[in-house]
Amino acid sequence: MEPILKIESLKKYYGKTKGRTKALNGITFQVMPGEFLGIMGSSGSGKSTLLNCIAAVIRPDSGSILIKGKSLSSLKGAALSDYRGKEIGYLFQNFELLDNLTGLENILLPMSLHKIPEKEGKKRLNQLASYLEIQEVLHKFPAQMSGGQRQRVAAARALILHPGIILADEPTGALDSKNAKALMEKLLGLNQEEHAAVLMVTHDSNAASYCKRILFIQDGVIFHELRRNIPEESRQDFYERILKVMAQLGGGSANVL
Repeated sequence: MEPILKIESLKKYYGKTKGRTKALNGITFQVMPGEFLGIMGSSGSGKSTLLNCIAAVIRPDSGSILIKGKSLSSLKGAALSDYRGKEIGYLFQNFELLDNLTGLENILLPMSLHKIPEKEGKKRLNQLASYLEIQEVLHKFPAQMSGGQRQRVAAARALILHPGIILADEPTGALDSKNAKALMEKLLGLNQEEHAAVLMVTHDSNAASYCKRILFIQDGVIFHELRRNIPEESRQDFYERILKVMAQLGGGSANVL
């Protein structure tokens, strides 16, 4: 099986040559179709820079990003727009919903932008709304929703075009423990049922315990990797192993599994 995402020697530096920050200093890894991969590290370690490079929000200084064997740097114009809209789904920490649109309108917006037939969009919407349990907020505006509801609406929007890869940037960061757990269970279920690869940046060890594999980044390089022994290893045991690595980074989280 070929990787859906392949990162080779990725580098991204900020600032001038003298005293510049090495946000990414030669990152190399790959993601397989349907994989649930976590990226962890302390603040400033390069996690969000990595995600933004994959999302084509920022351009790396060197190295390569291959999506289904095609170089991201070769995509221009309409092809790049299609990649951002169809190949990846982006789930932000702060939801990024449009305040003047209802939940339904926010979710269907990518369908409209990419000229997907309305009938197909509504069928997909109904499936996601049912699974994510957001039917009751489809006609509400974001200000009328709870944080958990807004994040699940954002998840539906990220998934509406059947992306091969979901990029999740601290998706539980603005949620309480109850809503964070509910969202992670939904993301895991969608990962297993839709077979979309999930690449999640998080500082939350609880959220990370849902992953199959975790890469730990420090000073712009991968310094450790953990794999969950599925199905033998429980999430609780994997969580404990994550905490041990995070302790080396000076981080961790409370146990609210």
